[in-house]
Amino acid sequence: MLRAFFFIGMLNMGPLYGQTSDSLPEGSTPQKDTLTQGLIRVQQMEERFQDELYANDLYKALKDSVANQSFEAVYYPELPTDTLKKRLAILDAKTPFSIKYNPSLESVIKGYLKSRKQSTETLMRISHYYFPMFEEILDKHNLPLEIKYLAIVESSLKPRAKSRVGATGLWQFMFSTGKQYGLEVSSYVDERCDPLRSTNAAAKYLSSLYKTFGDWDLALAAYNSGPGNVTKAIRRSGGYQNYWNIRPFLPRETASYLPAFLATFYLFEYAEAHGLKRDLSQAPILATDTIHVKQMISLDQIAELIDMKIEALQFLNPSYKLDIIPVLETKTYTLRLPLDKMGDFVQKEDQIYAFAKAEFEAREKPLPQFFEIDSKIRYKVKSGDYLGKIARNFKVKVSQIKQWNGLLASDLKIGQRLTIYSRNPTADSVVKATQTSSKKTTKKETYLVKSGDSLWSISNKLTGVSIQNLKEWNDIWDSQLKPGMNLIISN
Repeated sequence: MLRAFFFIGMLNMGPLYGQTSDSLPEGSTPQKDTLTQGLIRVQQMEERFQDELYANDLYKALKDSVANQSFEAVYYPELPTDTLKKRLAILDAKTPFSIKYNPSLESVIKGYLKSRKQSTETLMRISHYYFPMFEEILDKHNLPLEIKYLAIVESSLKPRAKSRVGATGLWQFMFSTGKQYGLEVSSYVDERCDPLRSTNAAAKYLSSLYKTFGDWDLALAAYNSGPGNVTKAIRRSGGYQNYWNIRPFLPRETASYLPAFLATFYLFEYAEAHGLKRDLSQAPILATDTIHVKQMISLDQIAELIDMKIEALQFLNPSYKLDIIPVLETKTYTLRLPLDKMGDFVQKEDQIYAFAKAEFEAREKPLPQFFEIDSKIRYKVKSGDYLGKIARNFKVKVSQIKQWNGLLASDLKIGQRLTIYSRNPTADSVVKATQTSSKKTTKKETYLVKSGDSLWSISNKLTGVSIQNLKEWNDIWDSQLKPGMNLIISN
């Protein structure tokens, strides 16, 4: 069944300050300029919010902070212990989770207030997209709605989050557990990254864990470490059934897991009391729906023909690992689009499929040699970068950047260097591969490719020369060589 999701925020242009009729340009009116500037400000706010959604890079830092949580006392006089005890008692009365005061929980809450205010505000804004969806599914499964905060601890609301051990998605399913709860994982598709399907799977898994332990705190601990570790901790503690009593016998990350969940719960519930700004003014109105895809197609092909940002399509369709939607005889896949783009897609559907077919066929052939050597650049990934933004800056496609750099996924690391053949090189943010600090007059050494040679075998014959060096010095982006080619083997 296809379903539309609505993400509704408030757009408040507000007054324009310091503007009088005397200061307006000739031919303008206060009402007209106020409206124009107000619309510009709304657009800027929406763009900032979208950047937060698309370039959410909180996952690693917050995940590490949970794993390495210290429970030493934190000095934070703005929250007296007595006030915290009263607030926790209020929360405890309205949730099935046990939110009793203890010094460890106080330490985590105050630590978050001291060092994570900005990231918490960012997560509050992002949560306006996900929480309504979570609450609907949790309610359908008759689970506590507060479980929605677990996704913040698990993934920082990043649908393509992936841990060091392979746990993936908003709810951080391991491969085998995801399969057990009906989540498809293949070369093209990873449903652990699908917000709807993964949330339904998480709800089923949590229901099963609650039936096993009869306690929500223990169910969350088992969700993190596995039911076997919780059962073992209960046995080692002498048979205690309370999380705080078995906590010393749990794995280190799990010992920090429930306090992190409860601290997040507290911060969201008492955000205003601590000056945390939800700032709904940046949350645009967004409604989406899905359509079944009839032919293999890539997200950047769709983006090009319906005039949509590639990162918006990636955000709405995070389960397609290579940004390609496959078509199988046994199963059809769906594309999620904003409602205001659905008509464009339907109207241009035949044109889009024809364009996609022609592009995929062209990709099987050697790439056209239209790049000038001077247009090859090396770009260093900065904080907040994502492939869609970089592709737009250099007027290329995401699929091209992936192909030039051998990327299978869309995740980037700060400091990573990308090779880009740009029609719009910018000197401020790139280092040209052809540029040198001083002109060299020495002749570069070359190697004549023979039958049976490969980049790997050639690099092994040379000292201090890698396969990547050979690719960069010779402007090649795949590993195919032809006998008779002359390769530059020194720089």
